[in-house]
Amino acid sequence: MAVEERDPVSGYLTTGHEWNGIKELNTPVPRTVVFLLWATFLYSVVYWILMPAWPLGVTYTKGLLGIDQRNTVAEQIKDAASDRTKWSKLIDTESFEAIQADPKLMKIVRQTGATLFGDNCAACHGRTAEGGNGFPTLVSQAFLWGGTPDAIAETIRVGINSPHKDSRTSQMPAFGRDGMLKREQIDDVVDYVRSLSNPAVAKAIAPAKLASGKAVFTDNCVACHGENATGNIELGAPNLRDNFWIYSGGAQSVFTTVWGGRQGHMPSWDSRLSALDRKILALYLVNLRAAGP
Repeated sequence: MAVEERDPVSGYLTTGHEWNGIKELNTPVPRTVVFLLWATFLYSVVYWILMPAWPLGVTYTKGLLGIDQRNTVAEQIKDAASDRTKWSKLIDTESFEAIQADPKLMKIVRQTGATLFGDNCAACHGRTAEGGNGFPTLVSQAFLWGGTPDAIAETIRVGINSPHKDSRTSQMPAFGRDGMLKREQIDDVVDYVRSLSNPAVAKAIAPAKLASGKAVFTDNCVACHGENATGNIELGAPNLRDNFWIYSGGAQSVFTTVWGGRQGHMPSWDSRLSALDRKILALYLVNLRAAGP
């Protein structure tokens, strides 16, 4: 029969286990731990009684509180749909000016517009709408067909050079490829056009060459770009005096444009997006431009 041994320091019995002279004490579980264990057990029992908890084949215990997350989510979706119906009606019926003057509606426009833009426009115009080579930036004032909300909404609806019957249409002639201008004339008009928005180019080109380029421009380009080269939104002809270029303002790029012509394309979103979504997108782009650098 084993003889009980008590630790002379703590007064607790030993378990009889010893490792390298160190004996294990048979100490009781701390009261705090016991309390927490009982509290956890009681909480579990109460939870099992009040909340859905135990599977019963094809069903489960419902709990006395009758809480159902499916019903909760369904209610949240119902509330969200109701809320969307309210603000959708306001955006659909109010004028652009009234919506822009309403901070609450514009907050919705920014949130919803960001999603619409990311899903439908970012592939071409970039995530930040700053465009790229061949795709215009949408955060500047340089909108070929006008930058008002109405004009932007219409461009989104019908597209540019798209199959839509009301599509905006524009075509930059191929002055070199089709033999309308000689190589020297193209070189001169390229220098002149670049000088309009770049003072460094204007200083570097001989005055006689700029005068020759201006003459070529007057004879061949003013019909679309205007006498002052500030463009024409009715024709989708860009302003050549600002510093926004769809195909870059480098000498080679501008030469390629004049030589071979350009014809940009933008799909029509008339059948892809609702009138409400197109309106939100237009407002979003105007707001994005206003918030830009």
